[in-house]
Amino acid sequence: MLEKEQILLIIYFTVIILFFVIFGIVFFVAFQRRKNKLLLEKLKAEQRFEDEIFKSRIEIQEQALKNVSWELHDNIGQLLSTAVMQINILGSSLNEKTSESLQDVRKLVGDSLQEIRNLSKTLNHEVIQNIGLIKSIEAELKRFEKLNFLDTHFDIQGEEVHINPKDEIILYRIIQEFFSNTIKHAEASNMYVTLIYAPELLKITIKDDGVGFDMNSVEANSGLLNMKSRAGLVNATFEYDSAPNKGVLLTLAYPIKPMG
Repeated sequence: MLEKEQILLIIYFTVIILFFVIFGIVFFVAFQRRKNKLLLEKLKAEQRFEDEIFKSRIEIQEQALKNVSWELHDNIGQLLSTAVMQINILGSSLNEKTSESLQDVRKLVGDSLQEIRNLSKTLNHEVIQNIGLIKSIEAELKRFEKLNFLDTHFDIQGEEVHINPKDEIILYRIIQEFFSNTIKHAEASNMYVTLIYAPELLKITIKDDGVGFDMNSVEANSGLLNMKSRAGLVNATFEYDSAPNKGVLLTLAYPIKPMG
């Protein structure tokens, strides 16, 4: 009888121990899941916060560029327009030889006025939104050609697909950043820009034949970080490759979203 009670007691304690072990495991798993969920929510919140900060910076930069665009177009543009009119008036009262010399000055001022108007368009995102990505790139490349910075080559493959105008502006700013880096640092003679349209993807490649750099020995600069961060905002994959005397290659793959 005593032996039977001992067995029952052992079974009883075994069941209790198993119960607490199972309860402990369930509690631990639930706790870990809850902890992981909170960590994930925290990371997402931090990412949203960082995205909002970056978007705010972009908006501030865009507004600053728009203000500069207005200043160039309205103020400096008006001053140069007035200068052209004054030259025309002055030319009518001078002899033929002096008037011909003055026409050279008039042409120079007129060309400067046109360049300022073109530049004001590339700075203003509303203009970019109106004329589209392709024409905006063409205008920038033509400006480089006119200023004799380098020779440009622009190739469009596939049928153009309309994309979200806000995303279009961000893509254009990434491209502009690459252009700016090339003009400032690359010492390039040629720039090649290719847009490949597919129904659900826009692939953009830009390459220069400049001096390049060693990707392993050069830390990412602010321009590169800006391009990468902006690409992330529109869910575009971003690849940047270079080597000494091999130029620089930028590849963007933008997933085209259905227009709502």
